[in-house]
Amino acid sequence: MRLVVDLNRCQGYAQCAFLAPDVFAMHGDEGLLYDPQARAAQRERVLQAAAACPVQAILVDELDLAATGAGAATGSGEVSDG
Repeated sequence: MRLVVDLNRCQGYAQCAFLAPDVFAMHGDEGLLYDPQARAAQRERVLQAAAACPVQAILVDELDLAATGAGAATGSGEVSDG
């Protein structure tokens, strides 16, 4: 599963960090860190976090990596000031 957070839209409400703390974390008052390659075991919490986002800034793309033959993506997180 791949996550993309629109960091321009994110307002730092931290609902995602509350619902899926293994995937999302607040950095300071408004910066969001997240794991763009969340594990399948975290699926339910990630979907709850995306649904709870007041500004709908979280996009969940459920990829079937075995079917596509894709390898692991690089990058461990993103930071936002907003």
